[in-house]
Amino acid sequence: MLIGKLLKPTNDYVFKRIFGYVGNEDITKALLMSILENINIKNITLDCKEILEQDLRTDKFGILDIRAIIDESIQCNIEMQIVDRKDIENRLLFYWSKLYAKTINLGEQYITAQKTILILFVDYEISALEQIHKYLSKWHICEDEYKNVILTKNLEIYIIELPKFKKFTNNTELSNWVKFIINPEVIKMSEINNNEALKKANAVLQNISNDEREQELAFKRELYIMDQKAIEAAGFDKGVKQGIEQGKKEEQIKIAKKLLEQNIDINIISKVTGLTTEEIENLEK
Repeated sequence: MLIGKLLKPTNDYVFKRIFGYVGNEDITKALLMSILENINIKNITLDCKEILEQDLRTDKFGILDIRAIIDESIQCNIEMQIVDRKDIENRLLFYWSKLYAKTINLGEQYITAQKTILILFVDYEISALEQIHKYLSKWHICEDEYKNVILTKNLEIYIIELPKFKKFTNNTELSNWVKFIINPEVIKMSEINNNEALKKANAVLQNISNDEREQELAFKRELYIMDQKAIEAAGFDKGVKQGIEQGKKEEQIKIAKKLLEQNIDINIISKVTGLTTEEIENLEK
């Protein structure tokens, strides 16, 4: 990766480096305020855990999520999702429930549970949301007939489908952030300079884009993303699951060979097929 070329904020590692690192709270606060228009945020606290190099080659739960506490009373989880695994609706609820459960300590009453917000950026269109003609959708639990009656305000989910932005763009504070996230190379400098938080976000991106170590880490994550997209595009996910469930060695070997032909990383092939790396290496001989 060449020094001087901006890294992609749609890379979830780069996204977290900009919005999820301690010291960048004012950037994250501005992004959140552009999404959560009904909340006047005074301060946020970022829960930033160290990202290990080996984590960039896995989908280890929550490692690249951004976890923020808003005004010491609202839990917020922000995630960038790049690969469409066709299960995002179920994953959303799982992620939200894990975070919500942590707001209640053992022995406490349920009334002490904190409001929990999940914000998902996706770099693809979700098929279940095809009929929604806007790039930002907001979700609660409401009654079927009385849709204005919300069961609980403790659950809020926001989904931002980046590919829909061009089709349904609008003039909001969020639109400039989305432009920056999609392609920081083309956003106008006037739009950046008119927003102090966006200006700082751009400076952070410039800095990490010119840091060789950061380039290396972002590139390793990019390789993993490319591998995952290749697996999905080839339609191997269903065959892998069937092969593993049925315990058929020949099916696992067949799938592994196809993945090898596409130059997929051996460690990833091992993960999705259940074969050992040694077994896979022997297939190449």
